[in-house]
Amino acid sequence: MIGLKKGVVQIVAYDADWEKSFENESDQVRHYIGHLVMDIQHVGSTSVPGLHSKPIIDIAVAVSDAEVISQCRGPLCTLSYINRGNMGENGGYLFVKESEPNVITHHLHIVAITDPQWDKYLLFRDALTADITLRERYVGLKKKLQRRYSQDRKGYTTAKSDFIRETLKNINS
Repeated sequence: MIGLKKGVVQIVAYDADWEKSFENESDQVRHYIGHLVMDIQHVGSTSVPGLHSKPIIDIAVAVSDAEVISQCRGPLCTLSYINRGNMGENGGYLFVKESEPNVITHHLHIVAITDPQWDKYLLFRDALTADITLRERYVGLKKKLQRRYSQDRKGYTTAKSDFIRETLKNINS
């Protein structure tokens, strides 16, 4: 199952179908903007086998530079993505896809391949994949934050940022 009502935080058990959903969606994205893209990666918690997550697929798309992003907007909107604009360090240029109004199934983050955010997506995903203790700590935090921010996704995301920042700092030390 994928999809979550806008603003709601619900952590669910890992679902192997998340990878298939990413593959299907990335094929569509490649079809529409592949000529503009340097890489497409499944990132976020749904990309880490065994990790409990919000059932929203995060897709990171690398382009050669930020100027290319404007060329992606029209084709992605044709693919039913909603343009949410530049989130900067909090998600790159963001598009969302919905299965029905206000039920988000995909976040698509476009960043320049030279943007530090690109490396952060991959490093954090790979650290969680490789380290079961880190993964368990992250799940514990996410479940705790779910109880506190069940109707406040922005608050939930902000509350996780210290953990993510600290993890990335430890990787780079």
